[in-house]
Amino acid sequence: MRKFGLIGFPLSHSFSKKYFSDKFEKEGIADCQYELYPLESIEQFPELIASAPDLVGLNVTIPYKEQVIPYLDELDEKAAAIGAVNTITIRNGKLKGYNTDYHGFLNSLTQWVGANPMPEKALILGTGGASKAVKASLEDSGIDYQFVSRSPEEGQLCYEDLNTTAHQHLATSTLIINTTPLGTHPNVDQLPDLPYDQLTQNHFLFDLVYNPLVTAFMQKGIDAKCWVKNGLEMLHGQAEKAWEIWNS
Repeated sequence: MRKFGLIGFPLSHSFSKKYFSDKFEKEGIADCQYELYPLESIEQFPELIASAPDLVGLNVTIPYKEQVIPYLDELDEKAAAIGAVNTITIRNGKLKGYNTDYHGFLNSLTQWVGANPMPEKALILGTGGASKAVKASLEDSGIDYQFVSRSPEEGQLCYEDLNTTAHQHLATSTLIINTTPLGTHPNVDQLPDLPYDQLTQNHFLFDLVYNPLVTAFMQKGIDAKCWVKNGLEMLHGQAEKAWEIWNS
């Protein structure tokens, strides 16, 4: 039996177990199992690896996409450049990290924009592990970006910067990507603090949140007749890329 799983904390609203369990059943993959491994601390990670010799692959979610890196033997080139890992292979006792969020986001963004001109500037809301994959995707697409954070570092914006009339960041940045967990079930009323009255029909609002399918952030975009997208297709894309890596 080949075992796969997900590490993170908490995992009560995990997408991965159902996705892969359904996939195994639907595609007649009988020798595989997918489990959840909630770790209260990343320091429990070596213990998990030692206690589960059948594990051949893991997914990584909040808050361990960056914290897990020191525990790995090797990083894929793209994961090293991004600085975050969401997929791990375990072969002959060696752990190698990959980032399939990058592939999931880039493919979803490209298909969503479609025949429209790709936005030239973007705002990335949040600075966690997922934001790093988004940043790499935008760089490879030739899209300028700025990070927006509640605790901005040098070169980053704070939400106050967006809400002051002195700066018209939303006027020039027509792609806005929410990489924060704001709006995730059950806190469905939460949303990033933006001047939503500045949104136009030319704005693209991409929310990495997928539960609910229409977030409060997306609803603001719908009200302003923007293009909106949730993170479900990205999630499917990153999961399929992980499966491809585990079986390569």
